[in-house]
Amino acid sequence: MVEPSPPAPPHETAGAPPHPVFDRRRAWLIAALIVTFMLINYADKAVLGLAAVPIMDELGISNSTYGLISSSFALLFSLSGLIVGFVSARVSSRVLLFVMAALWAVAQLPVLFVASVPALIAGRMLLGAAEGPAASMSMHALYKWFPEDRRGLPSSLQISGAALGMLIAAPVLTWLITGFGWRSAFAALAAASLAWSLVWWRTGHDGPYGEQHTRGARPPAAAHAYPAGQRLPYRRLLLNGTVLGSIASAFGASWAMALSHAWLPVYLRTQLDMTPGAAATLISAVSAFSLVLLLSVPLVLDLLHRRGLSRRWSSGAPQGIAVTVAALAMAAFPFVGGGARLALLALAFGGHAIAFPLHYMTASAVVPPSQRGAVFGIVAATGTLPGVIAPYLTGRLLDSASSQSAGYTQSFVLSAAVMGACGLVALVTIRPEHDARRLAPAVAAAPCDEAAGQRGGPTDAPSPPTV
Repeated sequence: MVEPSPPAPPHETAGAPPHPVFDRRRAWLIAALIVTFMLINYADKAVLGLAAVPIMDELGISNSTYGLISSSFALLFSLSGLIVGFVSARVSSRVLLFVMAALWAVAQLPVLFVASVPALIAGRMLLGAAEGPAASMSMHALYKWFPEDRRGLPSSLQISGAALGMLIAAPVLTWLITGFGWRSAFAALAAASLAWSLVWWRTGHDGPYGEQHTRGARPPAAAHAYPAGQRLPYRRLLLNGTVLGSIASAFGASWAMALSHAWLPVYLRTQLDMTPGAAATLISAVSAFSLVLLLSVPLVLDLLHRRGLSRRWSSGAPQGIAVTVAALAMAAFPFVGGGARLALLALAFGGHAIAFPLHYMTASAVVPPSQRGAVFGIVAATGTLPGVIAPYLTGRLLDSASSQSAGYTQSFVLSAAVMGACGLVALVTIRPEHDARRLAPAVAAAPCDEAAGQRGGPTDAPSPPTV
């Protein structure tokens, strides 16, 4: 006699592994290592800008040549981020992050032996290739240790490594540069990268929250949409509004960051007549402002999301607003003076910071976990293209303008236009819940797990009959 089996519980399938237990201590240890990883990462990015004036003086290079050296960092940055994003589905985060950090150490070495434009370009290109996947892959590694409803603060801390990198690195590296020569800063960063890679190899392992598990008081849109292991065509994932808006947000924020790393220290020294110490202090203050935003705003937004606010308004709209407000400040500060200029400068170069953790969260909300690393790599690759454009373009504007002041003004106004457009695109197009339903309409048709179980929807279909 053939009898149907009882319905399977919602979101459970035969042979599915149980939900893992959240290991708080180990998760936060991994988070601390990843924050340190990002701190070194952004110190690596910033060191060239902090050492720009003595390097330009010693090597006798023009603004355009310096801009070319700075932009060379990004030549392989996006490509490597894209490639490693796909590789992450087959290679553990432990191995990927170890190799990246070891290469950072190697990339700092050429200028210690041969101080020349080719050596600087070669070192920056290798560094860019090794750092291209850093933000996306370290976030991917972090997500493996935290369930979805606990990722807000860890994500903010991961991105806060950028602010910490400048907050700590600006005065320390400036002290090394002024006291021991600019090469000493590169040597110190090589040693820091090597030390981190050795600690990570011993301690860093992939966490339990991979593609098999999603957990939380309020599951994300993607958890409702995708059974374990399900994959979708990348064309569908990349052409939905949420991912495109996340890329736009990252693009606008990265434009400000690229300009900050390459030219802000030079601008403060040459246009505002600041000493190296004063310039480093102001850069640290801007980074401290970013850090405050990163440690407060996403945490509040994550709490609001757990209380029922949609991802569109808890993650999408805030990142679009942040980039747009930073754009307005970027357009305004060249035309005012005194304390108002410094306040607007801090908002222009620090106010966009919350876009970085939030754009990962919105992209993650519509992507199957098994494809998250690859999509993060794609988002990072396209969103960070300003690193190729902004530094060199600014150098060209400085060399072709009637004065240095006019060249900087043109650069800042152009940057404001790019950032403003990106912020508005993000504000309009990021709709995670809507796009998750569109990508997986059959599952998303059920408003909640319990209702799906009562109606006998796709997630609770009876098992095949047994004899």
